[in-house]
Amino acid sequence: MTEISPRLPESGPAPDRAPSGRARTALIKRLADVVCLPSSRVNAFERSMTADVLVEMLREGTPAERMRVARRLGMLTEAPARLLRLLLRDEIEVARPLLEEDTPLSDTALIDCATQAGPEHRMLIARRRHVSEMVCEALISASEPQVVDILLGNEGADFSADALDAVVAASKQYAQFIPSLLRRAELRPAHAYVLFWWSAPESRRQILTRFAVSREVLQEAVSDVFPMAAEENWQDPLVRKALQFIERRQRNRAAIARSPYASLDEAVADAQNGLSHELVRELSFLAGIKPTTGAKIFTDPYGEPLAILCKATGLPKSAVVALWRGLRRPEADSSGEMTAALERTLIIYDMMAVDRAQTVLRYWNWSLSSALTPALVRAIREGDDSALDEYSPPQRAAMLALAGDLGG
Repeated sequence: MTEISPRLPESGPAPDRAPSGRARTALIKRLADVVCLPSSRVNAFERSMTADVLVEMLREGTPAERMRVARRLGMLTEAPARLLRLLLRDEIEVARPLLEEDTPLSDTALIDCATQAGPEHRMLIARRRHVSEMVCEALISASEPQVVDILLGNEGADFSADALDAVVAASKQYAQFIPSLLRRAELRPAHAYVLFWWSAPESRRQILTRFAVSREVLQEAVSDVFPMAAEENWQDPLVRKALQFIERRQRNRAAIARSPYASLDEAVADAQNGLSHELVRELSFLAGIKPTTGAKIFTDPYGEPLAILCKATGLPKSAVVALWRGLRRPEADSSGEMTAALERTLIIYDMMAVDRAQTVLRYWNWSLSSALTPALVRAIREGDDSALDEYSPPQRAAMLALAGDLGG
């Protein structure tokens, strides 16, 4: 005698909220059991088919049911992608067991979650023991400071160069990123010297201590290229630009020949009587930097860039004080002691070697050229119209005046 299976009801429209009875609970558990079976018990197609049925049930199920399945999958080495996607995009309490534990999740699954779910999901992803470069980029693209803060503090997060560019640029608005950025092993001089401009004095000193690199290795490696380039009359612009970065000489001899001043030292001596926009421009040419770089140095609110400029160009320590005086900045406080700002600037002058100061100055000169990525160039130029080379000297002087009084 044959067994008669219980007759299933005809399919029809599902009720608004189906009752969650014992049958549903048991069925979801059995399906999850099959999905979690080892590959020796179930093949990939059977696992995928079971996952498809489970997805359809969970899609209309309750959060508690999806949470139970998520906890089961947290112990699985490789869960079906469609099922994972459903649970990772769910409300945070459902996704948490998968994101919080060390569940093996592919970059594809994590990026999908990062782009399709909410801030709490992204914070959990940022805390995972390992976060790949691609996942980092997806998290950073959401522009959420809390997520970036967590990533920066996570030693298991791998930052790509593009991700670092984005965070360095964002640190202009979110200063809390700077101390964590300076602890990242991936940070490079190009990033650090852009970051310098909106860092506080203590962070600036850290940047100069860590990233002021000597160019001696480069100078030794290409010493024979200089005479070759000279024989070719410096016609190759790429070679000329690279060798200008590497060479030991900082002052611009051609500019001195055209200048009303006999030397950079003479121009600095004149500057202590008061700095005009024209004199800042002349000092920049004589020092071998762009006027835009010079404008940034002389309008900086602190003073460390003045120390770098003087040290890199071989000016004496007294030149720092002369330029400070020319900017009409206070040299002494009410008690007659040297101001903390000037003292800090002179300490930077003392601690920097000439070669390393030149490296910093040349990176700053690069900051307004194509040597940096578009994200870093935008960050350093943002709100700084004085950085635009294409304007005429009168227009540039007017913009400098709008950007801030040189004597401020």
